[in-house]
Amino acid sequence: MQIERNILTELVAWKTSPRRKPLLLKGVRQCGKSWVLERFGHAYFNNVVIFNFEKNPDLMAYFEGSYDPRRLLTDLSASCGQRILPQETLIVFDEIQLCPRALNSLKYFCEEAPQYAIASAGSLLGVSLAAQEGVPVGKVDIREMHPCSFGEYLRAIAPMIAAYLGELPLTPVPAPIAAKLETHFREYLTVGGMPEALSAFMETHDILEADRVLDSILEMVEVDFSKHVPPKDLPKVRQIWNSIPVQFAKENRRFFYGEVRSGARAKDLEDAMQWLQDAALVCKVQLAEVPEMPLAASVDRKVFKLYPADVGVLRKLAKLSPSTFLNSGDVFSDFRGRLAENYVLQQLNAVGISPVCYWFSPKGKAEVDFLIQDQDGIIPLEVKSALNLKAKSLKVYRDQFRPALAIRVSQSNLRLDDGLLNLPLYLMGELPRLMKLAKQAENG
Repeated sequence: MQIERNILTELVAWKTSPRRKPLLLKGVRQCGKSWVLERFGHAYFNNVVIFNFEKNPDLMAYFEGSYDPRRLLTDLSASCGQRILPQETLIVFDEIQLCPRALNSLKYFCEEAPQYAIASAGSLLGVSLAAQEGVPVGKVDIREMHPCSFGEYLRAIAPMIAAYLGELPLTPVPAPIAAKLETHFREYLTVGGMPEALSAFMETHDILEADRVLDSILEMVEVDFSKHVPPKDLPKVRQIWNSIPVQFAKENRRFFYGEVRSGARAKDLEDAMQWLQDAALVCKVQLAEVPEMPLAASVDRKVFKLYPADVGVLRKLAKLSPSTFLNSGDVFSDFRGRLAENYVLQQLNAVGISPVCYWFSPKGKAEVDFLIQDQDGIIPLEVKSALNLKAKSLKVYRDQFRPALAIRVSQSNLRLDDGLLNLPLYLMGELPRLMKLAKQAENG
């Protein structure tokens, strides 16, 4: 069973853009970059040719000479035994970070052969981009891909329900549909958004099959550490990565370097932390001391919370049994509530909401999980249990800053009440549309 990815819409727009440049598609390992480029090529071009520098290292020899696009195209065409035609053929350079000269060649394709469609991807492309290793700045279009969202998963297993949610007004979801959605949400929270793990679960309905895939992904992460992290940073990268469940278990979700290694400070671990960010394995959510526009300008870069890119990976890192999620009445109890918070951030990333910060009061008596912004201002977003909807921290924030709209994400049904949008967890993918409806309703 295939999962149709939302990024295909962006890729189609890239294909038809009159200002198209070679594409760089980055994202965490195993989020589906190679698959989506191949599928995109077969669906929207007459032909697709794929050059994978990991599977075929000999390809690197073609880039040792000049960067003349005509020479490169002739050699690559001979290599694959297919004609490469402008506008008709999608050229895919996979694992391009392994060949810095191929990465640099994109500059010349942009300048001298823009009629050819070239898309590139790589497991650690973000690391190469951050290091500026042969990156043709200003000569490429960069897109970021994330693990599958809950909406993408729902569209694959329950397309009629997914279509229904896409047209849903600001009214409660009928109980029979809500019950089905809650079941599917539990599945997603347990498996996460890595496409191979989701596909294994959808095809077999066996959660242990999905767990085996997640185990293999974590093993590949460890291999990446060994192969690609600078030796001086390798122990520190592993220490940060393995400390994530401990950081999540704390009542205060702020990241403490001392939890990674006794006595450690930011300057000791910042290079290792940056590597994990560049590899898209983790996402920082920084403290916004004063929630003002633009949100990114008001952050305290020394204070942050750290989230893994995928909720299923976090569950496996924490060594939590899948049965505790599939069979529990309250997905928010104990550590599971932290995963729900991670889930919310994952969906915010999937719908392209950025930046995402958080807030707490100077006296530390109130904390709002996330702050987001739109063209009208800053919007607080609190993740709460269905058993406790009082959201005291959110009330403190609303009393102090008077936002036009506030959002409470919970297991409770959809409703709008005096500027407070109560959003069920399974509707996170509809957040941008529902925020617009909420503002229209509040403005009369």
